[in-house]
Amino acid sequence: MHEQEDRTADLGFARVDLDRAARTGDAEVVYGAGKTPEQLVAILSTLHAKHPERAVLATRLSDEALHAVGDLEDAEIHLSARAVTLGPFPEPRGTVTVVSAGTSDLPVAAEAVLTARVHGAGVEEIHDVGVAGLHRLLGVRDRLADADCLVVVAGMEGALPSVVGGLTGVPLVAVPTSVGYGASLGGVAALLTMLNSCAPGVTVVNIDNGYGAGVFAARVARNAAPRKRA
Repeated sequence: MHEQEDRTADLGFARVDLDRAARTGDAEVVYGAGKTPEQLVAILSTLHAKHPERAVLATRLSDEALHAVGDLEDAEIHLSARAVTLGPFPEPRGTVTVVSAGTSDLPVAAEAVLTARVHGAGVEEIHDVGVAGLHRLLGVRDRLADADCLVVVAGMEGALPSVVGGLTGVPLVAVPTSVGYGASLGGVAALLTMLNSCAPGVTVVNIDNGYGAGVFAARVARNAAPRKRA
């Protein structure tokens, strides 16, 4: 392994960004799909050695990769999110509330929850409040308003973020999921609904991108919450 000015670790198959936390406040995260278990172990171990004081994250892991990476010291498997963390979580600052429309959306919501925690935010979860039963959402309206940032996860027609955006002025990032019957087109219908939302202030990430939503929301929440004085 060769390091260039302590900014990059060259593993041969990957050039690990060691400087990202200094540049952005958040360490590099490993996208696991398509990588072998051996590659994931090497990349995560390198990041953990650079950032032993904070959790590093690998997402979208196969069963084989979950097993291999989970054997590392200090590793924690997060099965519902198909992810692994290595190292301690930071002290949370601010609150992200992750809202999911239905139980089928939970894997993407779990990825958003875990990502927000790894990136330093406290997290609340509200599940199964889709638009087919609006009374469920209205029953948790106060909890929506208490958040520093909302992540709203929905498949099918993807209407939930628009409804939530009409109930509260909290910053909101919408996550379309690939849940739905044929005409949902693997999440494209939900994506287009969210992009065309009439509710102001709705930001949208890609289909099933709980990770991207979690990073965005954590950064909003961290900046909304006052820092503790030494």
